[in-house]
Amino acid sequence: MEKIRIIGSPEKPLRGKVTISGAKNAVLPAIAASLLTREKVHLTNIPLVKDVFTILTLMSELGAEYEINGNSLTIVTRDVIRHEASYQLVRAMRASILVLGPLLARHGQAVVALPGGCAIGSRPIDLHLHGLEKLGANFILEHGYIKAEAKKLRGTVIEFEKKTVGGTENLIMAATLAEGETILKNCAQEPEVADLCELLIKMGAKIDGVGEETIRIKGVSELGGTSHDIIPDRIEAGTFLVAGALTRGDIHLDQVRPDHMTTIIEKLRYSGAKIEEKEEGSLRVQGSEEIKPQDIVTSPYPGFPTDMQAQFMVLMTQANGTSIITETIFDRRFLHVNELLRLGANIEVHGDKAIIKGKTPLSGAETTATDLRASACLILAGLIAKGETIINDIEHLDRGYERIEEKLKQLGASIERISTEKENKK
Repeated sequence: MEKIRIIGSPEKPLRGKVTISGAKNAVLPAIAASLLTREKVHLTNIPLVKDVFTILTLMSELGAEYEINGNSLTIVTRDVIRHEASYQLVRAMRASILVLGPLLARHGQAVVALPGGCAIGSRPIDLHLHGLEKLGANFILEHGYIKAEAKKLRGTVIEFEKKTVGGTENLIMAATLAEGETILKNCAQEPEVADLCELLIKMGAKIDGVGEETIRIKGVSELGGTSHDIIPDRIEAGTFLVAGALTRGDIHLDQVRPDHMTTIIEKLRYSGAKIEEKEEGSLRVQGSEEIKPQDIVTSPYPGFPTDMQAQFMVLMTQANGTSIITETIFDRRFLHVNELLRLGANIEVHGDKAIIKGKTPLSGAETTATDLRASACLILAGLIAKGETIINDIEHLDRGYERIEEKLKQLGASIERISTEKENKK
């Protein structure tokens, strides 16, 4: 097993340039969408993270052939040889549920393990199943698996009870090959959903309302191959913006989409950071000597993303005053608080609210990452904590950040990936 080791310093600013990788949450549905065609789909700007390789393992089991060349992926599924997403793969990555819609649409059957709960709270797939049932699918739930079949999906009107990114993506993909028109209401508006729509349109899908709450899809008989460039990862970019603000540094970010990060940028500016769009696809963040406290409420896009909640919590530990973060998307997404307390933070949790009292000096300690964004939060905290911080269970980190320790090291951070064996020999 591996760990992250950081020698932090409250007085050491990060400086330099970092290139942001492609969006993990955009490439996963794009890979699943390749099941909708017999032709090749070529994706560029893919992040080389664990979740990508997990879904590619699943795709290979289903019958896909793929080739990775640098940050480019070519994938083709001429014939599906099986229709099952096993429990082991779905447990490793909940996004495996995204193969359900494409398998039903093109092949009329699918067997997918129920994801169950996860570290950041329950994320039920009822909205996926309800929508697919309205399109004409039948489900049997037994032995921990969803067994689905549909002779032919038919368009209809579906209104989501609440916004669901995965549910919106699954239903859009299924509807592309359904007979007639499907109207989806109360859709998730995240940029990753819009990016999937753009890919599907290139493949021949007929979709109106991209990026809006109501999306109309007119089914076609088949889709073809295409090439598509995955959008930059707004959460990775946001994490580096926080790193610049937190360390009072000066960081240039290349390959970003500022229009996807409006709320994040607004909140950072309110905290005192200076953020400029230097040129198209480039941002510069300069930290302030004084970080202002603020209240933050997570909400679906275009609101403040739940995936940035943990990173901002670290920033607020260094604010001059008390901040409140309200988490409205997932229950149990404050598990990182206990780890921040080990570093010296002053945080109290009351239900869906975390009260952060700053400014609090942090000191290095051994910690454990509880989920993907908690991993990034602990790295940020370690950068400004005095002394050595060790982060265990970094397999979470590798699910969504490509070489983050190398990128931080280029900015001047004292950070390295170490093996357990190396740590024991210290």
